[in-house]
Amino acid sequence: MDSEPLLQQQLDHHPSLAYSNHSSSKILTLPTVLTLGRVAAVPLLIFTFSVDSWWGRTATTSIFMAAAITDWLDGYIARRMRLCSAFGALLDPVADKLMVAATLVLLCSRPLNIAEFGQVPWLLNVPSIAIIGREITMSAVREWAASQNGKLLAAVAVNKLGKWKTATQMAALTILLATRDSSLGETGILVASGVIFLYLSAGLSVMSLVVYMEKIRKVL
Repeated sequence: MDSEPLLQQQLDHHPSLAYSNHSSSKILTLPTVLTLGRVAAVPLLIFTFSVDSWWGRTATTSIFMAAAITDWLDGYIARRMRLCSAFGALLDPVADKLMVAATLVLLCSRPLNIAEFGQVPWLLNVPSIAIIGREITMSAVREWAASQNGKLLAAVAVNKLGKWKTATQMAALTILLATRDSSLGETGILVASGVIFLYLSAGLSVMSLVVYMEKIRKVL
């Protein structure tokens, strides 16, 4: 796949990449290493999720929380220390999508058991399909927009709605992973809050997609 249009989009979204010769000439900057760490953590997350013990559940939640923290941290370091790079800008969203998609699939593989309703196998499937479908669609749309013109690129730039979507998504997945630990005792309320956050995130995902499409329609 030709990555040049996407590279140009990242340069447009991160102007510091264009003028920082020092950072753009280095591939393995500290933020990029943190991003690569998130990619490498995905197989480890899958392994710990399959371990049916307290330490496996604790490790899975810890890995996801560490990934969420480094997602914010690598961006902060890149901006603060002017260590932005084209490679890092391309890799960052890939790492995020891999971690989130893997977590959603893993959670869907084990239906929630809610006392009032019993097992509800579709409860997590619906928002998970919406979230993953939205991410795949937006990746394709941004790749296409990057090959067109600057106005289309501006139309699909990350907005506040997308940031709220990410925040609720991370909160939901952290809660749902944590409540798999039986040592926490009664977790009915926590599970319910995690499900609510996940559906809220799915709703924001679909809403943001509609907003992006409407912006594109106006530009065209």
